[in-house]
Amino acid sequence: MIKIICVGKIKEKYLSDLINDYKLRISKYHKIDIIELKDNDINTESNEILKVLNSKDYNIYMDIKGEKLNSIELSSLINDVFLNGYGNISFIIGGSNGVNDEVKRFVNKRISISDMTFPHGLFRGILLEQIYRSFKILNNESYHK
Repeated sequence: MIKIICVGKIKEKYLSDLINDYKLRISKYHKIDIIELKDNDINTESNEILKVLNSKDYNIYMDIKGEKLNSIELSSLINDVFLNGYGNISFIIGGSNGVNDEVKRFVNKRISISDMTFPHGLFRGILLEQIYRSFKILNNESYHK
């Protein structure tokens, strides 16, 4: 299973539509779940994130300071994680202030989509699109560039 663990609710319909579209597309390849946690201060949010993380999963924190991966590298990471026996991959999107050091120490990897800052809901859509693109790459299926 792929889990997207994120802080905050999506309020805009157009973003909900985008997220639900990619969630549906991904579900044709793999089971996916989005876990939304309540906005709060960084330590409370981080504690809530830690409650839903599992040490048996491969946990990835989406961090602007993390390792930069292109789409092919992300698809390879996803493939390698599942081939190495992890049952789940959890992608963690922290709140507006990020996560605390305890979460950062818990995760297996920190990756960045971009040096740019995006609104939370839009970033969630971008991440889901990249996960979908990864499955298209892994299955040698055409997808727009």
